[in-house]
Amino acid sequence: MTLRRFAGLGALLSLLSPGLAMAQEATLDSGDTAWMLTATALVLFMTIPGLALFYGGMVRSKNILSVMMQCFAITGLMSILWMVYGYSLAFDTTGMEAGVTNFNSFVGGLDRAFLSGLTPDSLVGAFPESVFITFQMTFAIITPALIVGAFAERMKFSAMLVFMGVWFTLVYAPIAHMVWGGDGGLMWDWGVLDFAGGTVVHINAGIAGLVACLVLGKRKGFPTTPMAPHNLGLTLVGAAMLWIGWFGFNAGSAVAANGTAGMAMLVTQIATAAAALGWMFAEWIGHGKPSALGIASGVVAGLVAITPAAGTVGPMGALIIGLVSGVVCFFCATSLKRKLGYDDSLDAFGVHGVGGIVGALLTGIFAAPMLGGFGEVENIGLQLWIQFKGVLFTVVYTGIVTYLILKAIDLVMGLRVNEEQETIGLDLSLHNERGYNL
Repeated sequence: MTLRRFAGLGALLSLLSPGLAMAQEATLDSGDTAWMLTATALVLFMTIPGLALFYGGMVRSKNILSVMMQCFAITGLMSILWMVYGYSLAFDTTGMEAGVTNFNSFVGGLDRAFLSGLTPDSLVGAFPESVFITFQMTFAIITPALIVGAFAERMKFSAMLVFMGVWFTLVYAPIAHMVWGGDGGLMWDWGVLDFAGGTVVHINAGIAGLVACLVLGKRKGFPTTPMAPHNLGLTLVGAAMLWIGWFGFNAGSAVAANGTAGMAMLVTQIATAAAALGWMFAEWIGHGKPSALGIASGVVAGLVAITPAAGTVGPMGALIIGLVSGVVCFFCATSLKRKLGYDDSLDAFGVHGVGGIVGALLTGIFAAPMLGGFGEVENIGLQLWIQFKGVLFTVVYTGIVTYLILKAIDLVMGLRVNEEQETIGLDLSLHNERGYNL
């Protein structure tokens, strides 16, 4: 999404004034509008049902409804918060000036709270601002939903809702503003390249997930008690939905039906296929057999890693990014997790956090025209340093703020279900329902 150097969100942001996101000279383009409507639906499809099924199949049968319920509740909560103040915090440009670091370099104002100034005729570029708002809303929905995978099977539903609301306000909206907010945004001014959310979505969610699983502690019986996925069929269906929906995520971030969208679609497919095979063969060599869960995880690792690069890298860059992410995420989600002993239930950090970091850094290399990319990268070393700064800032900011939010909630209302509830399963103990009545 963030391409001040390309046809994309960067060009659109130049049209946003503090009080009215509407360009006087803009005219509606039905093709761009149709594509953005489609892309928006595809990204929402990634969370419900895609992520809900992907995560739901990986937990034990007594917790499938709890994970799906969390995905649905987050979808509802983020939609309302985005309307009330999230869009304004992320994209209100009041007080921003290129090269000037001030409070509004970190977070937007509230001039667009409750979507003030929005009319049916408001345009962003060549399509309705209402579509842009909804498109961005779907990103705000899936990012906190990804965190669920790290603490699955042990957080109170009430605590989860409070955590997600506060985290969205203090972490997601500011990071989105810093990266995508336009001239004057902190990481935007640094020159960080993040086309569709490697930093804003995946590193952000992955680090938050890691902190959450450490603060909550391990599941009862982990790692000695078997906790195998109860229905890998659901997980594979969910992974397939994520793969398809991701074209809206990445190609939609061109915010137009143009060549950038077409190239983003192509490199997304190449990187995802390469990562799926990379994970599969790494597992085959390391463990003796390839697994269905492994190839599904590899798919998501590739989708994550190509996300920041989708608008700036070419096919060869995508191939390398995919292979590297598949192999690296495999080792982080298996060997590293076992060695360090943290209970990242569904590998939210191992896939999204690590994959996002790999993709963000490699974007700084393969966006260079000399390596087949399409970014304005003349000095690979300098761009790699800029990408590293963006990754480091996000890791530190997200890690610290997430920790403080979790500790405050734990102090006030408690984060974790009790031992009896965890043993019974969250479906029955928190929702009084069963996923399966056989």
